[in-house]
Amino acid sequence: MTVQTTNPDPARDIVGAYRRRSAKRVALVCLAAVALGAMIVIDIITGPAELGFLRTLHVILDPSIATAKEAVIIWDLRLPVALMAVVVGAMLGVAGAEMQTILNNPLADPFTLGLSSAASFGAALAIVLGFSVIPAVGGLLVTVNAFMFSLFASLALFAFTKLRGVTPEAMILVGIAMLFSFNALLAFLQYGASELELAQLIFWQMGSLARATWAKVGICLVVLAIVLPYFLSRSWALTALRMGEDKAAALGVNVALLRLAVLAGVSLLSAVAVSFVGAIAFVGLVGPHIARLIVGEDQRGFLPLSALMGALILSATSIVSKAITPGIVYPIGMITSLIGIPFFVSLILSQRKRHW
Repeated sequence: MTVQTTNPDPARDIVGAYRRRSAKRVALVCLAAVALGAMIVIDIITGPAELGFLRTLHVILDPSIATAKEAVIIWDLRLPVALMAVVVGAMLGVAGAEMQTILNNPLADPFTLGLSSAASFGAALAIVLGFSVIPAVGGLLVTVNAFMFSLFASLALFAFTKLRGVTPEAMILVGIAMLFSFNALLAFLQYGASELELAQLIFWQMGSLARATWAKVGICLVVLAIVLPYFLSRSWALTALRMGEDKAAALGVNVALLRLAVLAGVSLLSAVAVSFVGAIAFVGLVGPHIARLIVGEDQRGFLPLSALMGALILSATSIVSKAITPGIVYPIGMITSLIGIPFFVSLILSQRKRHW
């Protein structure tokens, strides 16, 4: 009697393991998307008016069944705010993920590199001095100024990368220098501001979704729809970059060009998001960190999940801001800072342990 033995096929095992990882990655992204959909409905029903989960979901899916009260509360007031939280959270999550990728540093995000501080200074110029970078913008004065100064800070980082011999560590130091510089300039304006101007400025710095409109949601969606597909099309090169510049270059990646292109996309995402909702800290830091822990560094899963995690964080923050004290909506920037600080400290400690 002969016993037949089957020889293991290493190639088949590798392909099978790869397919299982891919299926798991897709399942996790889909699960996060479903959770985000539920979070949006919860965000809409949270507030003084008594709205049920299923009824709200039906009204969203079929607006014709809504009463006059439901139409105003859901479609005119709460849905733009809920969607703004999702889109801005996704923009900040993607911006933070790619900033960390091109700089090879998990502590990098649009807030820590000074882009939010630049936007705050631009808004302060409009509120305190009435100065407009672009004339005749009317009621969009604060938003336009914030966008232009955030874009200016991004271009400064962009120009710095073109200098010969510049390392990612040097770029981070330049970003931190801009952060303190714009904060110092902002302090000068705050010192000379009137009580009303100071109150407006502080409220803007705290970050708020209260100014959300359908037009702003549409603009953010267009920007995200342009930048995110480009990043996904470069997912292989970005994943290779995480292995190190030398290895990425050996695989045929133009590291300098890739870094400049990604920084341009990150700058656009950050500038638009901050100009509409104000300074919101740590979403671009925490979202990618959670995504990295779940799916790893492969950009095909890391990038979509970073967007979803950023959206989930800001959507949950929007719910918490309305649930802390009935009848009061707290600025979301305060809450994201409280959430992000423990993550920031843990990342610093993990980097320190890795260094030693």
